[in-house]
Amino acid sequence: MPDRGGGPTGPRARAGRPSRRARFLIVTLGVLAALGMAFTMFAGFWTDWLWYRSVHYSSVFTTTLSTKIGLFFVFGLLMALAVGLNIWLAHRLRPPLSAMSMEQQSLDRYRMAIAPYKRWLLLSATSLVGLIAGASAAGQWRTWLMWVNGVPFHQKDPQFGLDVSFYAFDLPWYRFLLGFGFATTILCLIAAALTHYLYGGLRVTSPGARATAAATGHLSVLLGVFVALKAVAYWLDRYGLAVKSSDFKTTGNWTGLRYVDANAYLPAKTILFCIAVICALLFFATLWRRTWQLPVIGFGLMVLSAVLIGGLYPAIVQKFQVQPNEQAKEAPYVQKNLKATREAYGIDHTKVSEYPGKSATKDTGALREKVADTAALRVMDPNVVSPTFQQRQQIRDYYGFPTNLDVDRYSTKDGTDQDTVLGLRELDLDGVPKNNWINDHFRYTHGYGVVAAKGTAADSEGRPVFIEKNLPSKGDLGSYQQQIYYGEKTTTYSIVGGPQKEVDYSDDDGEKTTRYTGRSGVNLGNPLNRAAYAVAFNEPQILYSGAIGKGSRILYNRTPKDRVEAVAPWLTIDGDAYPAVVDHRIQWIVDAYTTTNGYPYASRTTLGDTTADSLTATNNSRAVVAQQNRVNYIRNSVKATVDAYTGEVRLYQWDTEDPVLKTWMKAFPGTVQPRTDISADLMAHLRYPQDLFKVQRELLSRYHVTDADTFLSGSEVWQVPDDPTQDSHSAVPPYYLSMKMPDQKAQAFSLTTTFTPNGRDNLSAFMAVDSDPRTGDYGRIRILKLPTSTAVDGPKQVQSQFNSESAIAETISLLSRGHSKVEYGNLLTVPLDGGLLYAEPVYVRGGSLKYPLLRKVLVTYGGRTAFEDTLDQALDKVFGVAGSSPPSGTGDAGQGPTDPTVRKALQDAQKAFDAGQQALKEKAGPDWGAYAEAQRDLQDALKQAEDAQAKADGANKSDKTGKTVKPGKTDESSKSGEKKQD
Repeated sequence: MPDRGGGPTGPRARAGRPSRRARFLIVTLGVLAALGMAFTMFAGFWTDWLWYRSVHYSSVFTTTLSTKIGLFFVFGLLMALAVGLNIWLAHRLRPPLSAMSMEQQSLDRYRMAIAPYKRWLLLSATSLVGLIAGASAAGQWRTWLMWVNGVPFHQKDPQFGLDVSFYAFDLPWYRFLLGFGFATTILCLIAAALTHYLYGGLRVTSPGARATAAATGHLSVLLGVFVALKAVAYWLDRYGLAVKSSDFKTTGNWTGLRYVDANAYLPAKTILFCIAVICALLFFATLWRRTWQLPVIGFGLMVLSAVLIGGLYPAIVQKFQVQPNEQAKEAPYVQKNLKATREAYGIDHTKVSEYPGKSATKDTGALREKVADTAALRVMDPNVVSPTFQQRQQIRDYYGFPTNLDVDRYSTKDGTDQDTVLGLRELDLDGVPKNNWINDHFRYTHGYGVVAAKGTAADSEGRPVFIEKNLPSKGDLGSYQQQIYYGEKTTTYSIVGGPQKEVDYSDDDGEKTTRYTGRSGVNLGNPLNRAAYAVAFNEPQILYSGAIGKGSRILYNRTPKDRVEAVAPWLTIDGDAYPAVVDHRIQWIVDAYTTTNGYPYASRTTLGDTTADSLTATNNSRAVVAQQNRVNYIRNSVKATVDAYTGEVRLYQWDTEDPVLKTWMKAFPGTVQPRTDISADLMAHLRYPQDLFKVQRELLSRYHVTDADTFLSGSEVWQVPDDPTQDSHSAVPPYYLSMKMPDQKAQAFSLTTTFTPNGRDNLSAFMAVDSDPRTGDYGRIRILKLPTSTAVDGPKQVQSQFNSESAIAETISLLSRGHSKVEYGNLLTVPLDGGLLYAEPVYVRGGSLKYPLLRKVLVTYGGRTAFEDTLDQALDKVFGVAGSSPPSGTGDAGQGPTDPTVRKALQDAQKAFDAGQQALKEKAGPDWGAYAEAQRDLQDALKQAEDAQAKADGANKSDKTGKTVKPGKTDESSKSGEKKQD
């Protein structure tokens, strides 16, 4: 009878095995999963290729990809062949197994188990190590391109007389090859030893010889190769001393040889190189001698020499020769560090001048007249007034301004340059009336227009004096393409140009629509492209949505920094891209740097730490890209632009002498355009970059001296002061303003900062760099060094004086009563006739107002302080004389309150305020009863002014039918939630 039980053909066996249909289903699912993974990988590659082609930088994609693929296959194949060859050779050199020991008999079952799969195991092992090695090598594509395309610096290091390019371009590649050689040799040694052990060539517990002659020769050669590579490492270490980091108590982290390096480590490395060569030859000689005795002795000698010569001897030199007279011993090497560091960071031409810190002029009237000629003091702080721009010029909820506005200069009607605070009205999807896929990616796709205000003026109510405003934007900037498809707040993709129309902007006539006509983005008309982007963006609707049709294009990678970094991955991008109206278009201007970590003798710095200040502490988007990059050479070699409408990226060669940029231009030909292609209009808006300036000021806090003895003593070390207007305990940011240094004949757009002595708060120096490329002094750094014998107040002390003066403190206390908040603007420092003039705007945000208004200006000079309503009033009080220049603090005269009720209420408020101040100054002591009554009158007057102004604003918001919009209501064009202008 047939077996009905659990036999191999019974029902139980059939139940235990999957059916043919199940096996087919499993195979099908496996194939589909593999195809899905393959298409996902293809989608990433294909979308990248399409994007680079759309921005006309496909050569960057192909060069980078081909380099990575080439390195992957070359080094992966070398590793796989080396390991595979040694495994094969060890197997071929196995001894006969006729007289196996007990140890080998116990391994017999393993040999038997792998015998049928020897080829597959060999292929798998070599493939695995090859893949790992290839992936590691592919990550070195920058190192390879710099080595193969490197151009000379035409500067030699002071120790070995080699061109700097050897350290910047060649040495990193040689070190990679050396590391790859060590890794290959170690893997080959392990694989060969395991194979010899498995097949009897090596014995561990058996009596008699521990290794066969063949195994001894094979492993000796591998050990000889390892020691030979160690000899090469010792030789390269000699040159590595020129770029070796070391901590020095007075210099921080620096590179280059010190006394102990030149007199102990350098000869030690040479001796160790010779010993390692001899030791390697002894290992190779084992092929003939068949004994480990001499190689082991040689290897032991090399290890002992490394400890004694490479470790103990330098320590003895440092302890007994250097430390007793460190300054004299180190001075020649520190002098080399001083020279190299100043050259590497572009600060070698810094002009340091003595500055008295106190004016000798007795004529205060003459000093008052010099103020306007010396600086255009900015009362609009771009880091404070963004909420004011938002409330006054947002107009619709789906628009927004950056947290930190930008400072630029534009020509006025009389042809002079005006410092201008500006920002773009960018798209803010959080304000879209209803967020869904169509609205977020098809209808609301772009911002609209520039909003700009005078930097040196405010109207009578403390608001910015706009020179470009409203929607569409109109003003002094002329006509330009106003749609903003690419910006700092545009972080998501949009699909434009297809059947779905886009919201352009809204005005009193209703919502305007448009359709993108630029050639930017990737065409989605191809089904393959749609499928690839559906997978890449994890959005299946892209594949089947009816909103996508003929002419549809997808825009992504839309922030200026992302686009520049993508087309030039070999550049380090400045943390602050800024917009400008150039040739009737909005262009984002991005500063980019070339860097290296291999400039001999130059001190290293970490970009993220050096460029941090109080602004980056509160706004991460301003932090420099590649924050943890450690570099000891930097140049602002490239100026890049990104068109806000088309997204077109242009790279311009700025530093025509930089060898690092020349190397990358050789590696990526045609990507960087010559400097001569920069138009005159664009040149007028270029400026000295902030991040480079912050790196340079950090270095100049120590490297402003050129004498090694002074440098080593540490007596001239400065520090960048903390921002006195913030509680973040972060460095004060540098400030852009038009000003004139003592040796300049006219004002120039400049970037400025201050220094204080290490550990103290008084001022030690003032630093400025000419930031206007149209002048012959662009990039020239000037430092005014104050005398150490007299104490000049620094920013923190000046701020403390402002806060401690009783009259000022009382006024600030009044301004911050209730729900009001006082906000301090940028504390500007300006050298004036031997002294230092400080000016700081003070804003108040409170009551029903959600944005700050300029209420007071603090000014101090020569120990005299003023706290007045306008800059001119404060200057007049400080110098005790009125200036002849027109008041800059009032701006547009027509911007003041026109409603008579508002004017009357403000007059009553001023009278009440004056009465309260008078009550506090009574000779017999403060009259607190009168003061309290005055405060009640002040609050009543301010409430009347607020109500009257709100009523007046509501009366002005009428549509064309004559219908008045009541305060707190919206007109018909804003039913969907758009916020109307105040």
